[in-house]
Amino acid sequence: MLIVTGSVEARPDTIDRILELGLAHVQRSRLEPGCILHSVHRDLENELRIVFVEQWEDAKALEDHFHVPASGEFVREAAGLALRPPEMSIFEAEVASIGNPAAEKRRS
Repeated sequence: MLIVTGSVEARPDTIDRILELGLAHVQRSRLEPGCILHSVHRDLENELRIVFVEQWEDAKALEDHFHVPASGEFVREAAGLALRPPEMSIFEAEVASIGNPAAEKRRS
């Protein structure tokens, strides 16, 4: 499984548009094969910062997502509205069962 975190910091005059774009992007992305989770959140400590959290089944699903034209359009438009360049990190992960009650519940 791959976990992706990303964020974009809007300018005060662009925050509403970035929120609109972000919500449309996650709703569209959730329909793609291999998407386990795709969510958008507003940072409570910085109201202009929007955070994305994603989970993908594998690298192919994520690569396919990156090649969806609408995904590229979202990134380009959001970057143009941002205060600074967006950030993104990609992590390989597996569910840990040690001290993770949610993982234990999924197995039973």
